[in-house]
Amino acid sequence: MNLRWKRTKELPQVFCKMVKEEGAGQTMRRAAGFAKRRLKSKKGRFLPSAQVLERQRAADTASFPVISICVPLYNTPMPFLKEMAESVLAQSCPRWELCLADASNDGDARREEYLNAIQDKRIRYMKIENRGIAENTNEAARMASGSYLALLDHDDVLSPNAVFEMGKAIQKTGALFLYSDEALFFTNIKNAHVGHFKPDFAPDYLNCCNYICHLAVFQTELFWQVGGLNPACDGSQDHDLFLRLSEKTTPVHIPKVLYFWRVHAASTASGTEAKPYVAEAAKRAVTEHLKRIGAKGTVKDGLFPSTYRVQYEIEGDPLVSILIPNKDHIDDLSKLISGLYEKTRGVRFEVIVIENNSTQQETFDYYDTIQKEHENLRVVYYKGGFNFSAINNYGRSFAGGEYLLLLNNDMEVTDGDWLKEMLSLCVQPGVGIVGAKLLYPDDTVQHAGVVTGLGGFAGHSHKYARKDASGYMFRLATVQNFSAVTAACLLCPAKIYDEAGGLDEKFEVAFNDVDFCLRVRDAGYRILYTPYAVLYHHESKSRGLDVKGEAKARFDRERARLEQKHTRKGLLSDPYYNPNLTLDREDFSENDVLPKE
Repeated sequence: MNLRWKRTKELPQVFCKMVKEEGAGQTMRRAAGFAKRRLKSKKGRFLPSAQVLERQRAADTASFPVISICVPLYNTPMPFLKEMAESVLAQSCPRWELCLADASNDGDARREEYLNAIQDKRIRYMKIENRGIAENTNEAARMASGSYLALLDHDDVLSPNAVFEMGKAIQKTGALFLYSDEALFFTNIKNAHVGHFKPDFAPDYLNCCNYICHLAVFQTELFWQVGGLNPACDGSQDHDLFLRLSEKTTPVHIPKVLYFWRVHAASTASGTEAKPYVAEAAKRAVTEHLKRIGAKGTVKDGLFPSTYRVQYEIEGDPLVSILIPNKDHIDDLSKLISGLYEKTRGVRFEVIVIENNSTQQETFDYYDTIQKEHENLRVVYYKGGFNFSAINNYGRSFAGGEYLLLLNNDMEVTDGDWLKEMLSLCVQPGVGIVGAKLLYPDDTVQHAGVVTGLGGFAGHSHKYARKDASGYMFRLATVQNFSAVTAACLLCPAKIYDEAGGLDEKFEVAFNDVDFCLRVRDAGYRILYTPYAVLYHHESKSRGLDVKGEAKARFDRERARLEQKHTRKGLLSDPYYNPNLTLDREDFSENDVLPKE
């Protein structure tokens, strides 16, 4: 669950919910980590150091664009207004202007008096009629003279390096749309209690929730080209805007906290119960986005408030070839085969069991039985020693489907729509691979996407979390863009499998799926994880790595090959993770020391 706590008095209820979602052990670890981070927060861990700010103030920023910071005011409490304005005045880079469109109707003249008293020509203030958040913000944007715009809520605060970091990135990359990380605070940004550390642009994640949020900066011309903010999407007007901007240009992510989001009773940072119309506006925004890009799907509520699910249509009747390597273990295999045929619905499939050196006669008897029972199942025989990559590549040569599903023999199907969900994503343009949510028999997560760099090479997202948990920023509970997924359950268009050359057979046991996914990703395809396709993986939680003899030597060779092919830097720089998050654990916790520059 997201740690978005409105008041200290709510903590007991929150911890009860965490225990229910994540289990007592995980809750205690999270609580200990939270307490540790709370102590660190007193040191302003999200803020740049005084030395960094001094260097930025001394830098030549004359070539940076002017960023017009657009703020719609509405009955803004004076303390909030002052903190917001002072955070802009304190910027380490002077290339800004502050555009304030005031639709207040409470008769309080102190706001205008305070702003006029500042006497800074970069501050532009105008009284307007209240026409809703989107149109009020558009009025602020119409006041702007800068070549870039930034959105700032009237009760929030900018980090003192926000304009500098955005200007520097624009100068370096020429980006037309940028966003940063953010942090939540109650009263003082030095005590901000939790950071939102985001991935680089993840379009499928953006369809499911507005993870971009703050701070967003974009070219003024592009803003008006896409029509500005849409009043029809008031409540999720930013989400709608980001979708429309992303249709024109790929956003650039700056992995630094440049925005502080205030948590109070009326803010969306405290939960969507404060503004219940947000969900309907968001679904409307995503629906219109799908129409514009030519995708056919229905937008529904997601698993948690503020999240959404796109159920895509599958055109035609494509065939999925399911490849299952097997050696004996017919108890596991029979459980899988039974579930496939008894429960899977909505997809046409064939099953190819790839026999590899079984020794028990009952295994071959079982093969005879299932081939007689199912016309679309056959067993093929791979004669070499165990090589996971070679076995699957061999199985592929018998597959007639337009899509290939690599599937371990120790999986269990419990939900009939799992394959339909995976296929509905895999048929979308630009998608190369889809992975599922895999659970251990004790209902904890075994796999929810792969992050490269974890543990030095690769690890599973949210491993051991409770199955119904939301995960970090809803990343366990929404369709996600990842760099890799496990080959224990991996769906891929056959033409992309062939285009990539299949699995690299020099990865006999380990890292073959990571390598394959990275090659597909680097070829320009998206790798997706979906929480709506859930299977049980009967792999033991206590199973360790190969650590002895030839097995260890092989593992070390394959690990070295992964690094050789994709470089150390490449593995440690997963675009769908964040450098502020730890590489030592799989729970998306923060680094012990956050980078200051």
